[in-house]
Amino acid sequence: MLEIKNLHVHFGVIHAIKGISLTVNDGEIVTLIGANGAGKTTTLRTISGLKKPTEGAIIFDGKDITNLTAQERVALGISHVPEGRRVFSSMTVLENLELGAYLRKDKDGIARDLEMVFERFPILAKRKKQAAGTLSGGEQQMLAMGRALMSRPKLLCLDEPSMGLAPLLVQEIFDIIKDINEKGTTVLLVEQNANMALQIAHRAYVMETGKITLSGTGKELLQSDEVKKAYLGG
Repeated sequence: MLEIKNLHVHFGVIHAIKGISLTVNDGEIVTLIGANGAGKTTTLRTISGLKKPTEGAIIFDGKDITNLTAQERVALGISHVPEGRRVFSSMTVLENLELGAYLRKDKDGIARDLEMVFERFPILAKRKKQAAGTLSGGEQQMLAMGRALMSRPKLLCLDEPSMGLAPLLVQEIFDIIKDINEKGTTVLLVEQNANMALQIAHRAYVMETGKITLSGTGKELLQSDEVKKAYLGG
């Protein structure tokens, strides 16, 4: 579904991504783990069109999307939940969700998907007329994920969904990610909670200073001494 070939990204003179290649197959959860500043967020932003690469190619569903705009990528089926949630705080929960479907014209489909989001996140149904900025961190994360699902993505890119959440909520968010995947959406997950991410991932890549240093199945990397020492506190 997604293939990245020899991707390089610069911020001025800083070489942030140094020739990485990775694949995400249809139906998978693939996770990128690594320390702060490893290049994980930059990789996601480049995939979703928020950052231009200086070299390399991004192939999605067999099509080269390297030079497409972020909006064109949403239309093709890529949706991005950014780090820090980025909900529209002065707008209601319902308005945030409706914005997720801004490229769609199928009113009946949008109404059905709204119901689906409210079924998956019952708290959002209770809070639908509330300003998004008044929600708790966990509720805002659910809203950001619900908003992304409103575009009916083939690939959902999640950037640090568990950041700043209480442990009980972290478990709930990971259960939701697994459920979204099992219902047919492919997931690319950037996450500092390596232990939780590797437990639900089919495959994983370890990033260090803009390079991929290790890859394997989630189970393989959970057992890796290198990964245990660096990311799992073992």
